[in-house]
Amino acid sequence: MMDVKKLAALASSEDQGPVAIERQISLPWSDAFRISLRNVTLRLGRAAITASGVILGIAFLMSVWTSRVAGEGIERFEQKRARSVTAVDAEGQEVGPGAKEALEAKNQRRARQNWLVIMSILVCGVGITNSMLMSVTERFREIGTMKCLGAVDEFIVRLFLIETAILGFLGSIVGILLGHLVMLLVYTVRDHSVAAKMDWLQMLVYVAIALGIGTIVSFLAAIPPAIRAARMPPAAALQTEI
Repeated sequence: MMDVKKLAALASSEDQGPVAIERQISLPWSDAFRISLRNVTLRLGRAAITASGVILGIAFLMSVWTSRVAGEGIERFEQKRARSVTAVDAEGQEVGPGAKEALEAKNQRRARQNWLVIMSILVCGVGITNSMLMSVTERFREIGTMKCLGAVDEFIVRLFLIETAILGFLGSIVGILLGHLVMLLVYTVRDHSVAAKMDWLQMLVYVAIALGIGTIVSFLAAIPPAIRAARMPPAAALQTEI
């Protein structure tokens, strides 16, 4: 049965102005991480689409670095084999006819590789930023619902930043594997012993850098839209059309 007195008291309080919120939800980082991981698991299909920008960007970056390490490994092997029949100076550089042209070609090849690395990092950053922007923007209604249930702005920002960091980390792992394996397969077709000629310590350094780029860029790219979404009034967030 309806409590008429309670409804009348509520109506009178609305006439006097907005009612103050007595309690809002603010959970610790551990709970926010658990909720974010659960959201990623429950929205696995949508999370895979969101992480596709991270996967493709990191895969492109990793393919360039794998190609670089494989090419340098093959080049070092050929230089060692050539030194047995070619004169070298005190610094280990070839001397004689064609040595200068070979050095210039090597420097040009390295310059092209450096340019590809720079461009791949830019492409990676743009792809990740676009994915994270869409990930947060399309969930404005969910944010409005959480705010209506009493979630504070800090908790909402924390929740989305952790979730995007998880997506960035997982997407980076998939992208690293995809880019590395594809380029390794390409070079294996050309040289079956390319794996033995590669500098795997340098390759691990590139893997760590790519993983850091994917995770950190994903985290940073989600900050502006997450803050904007958290500051939206609940009614406006619920009425947002994507």
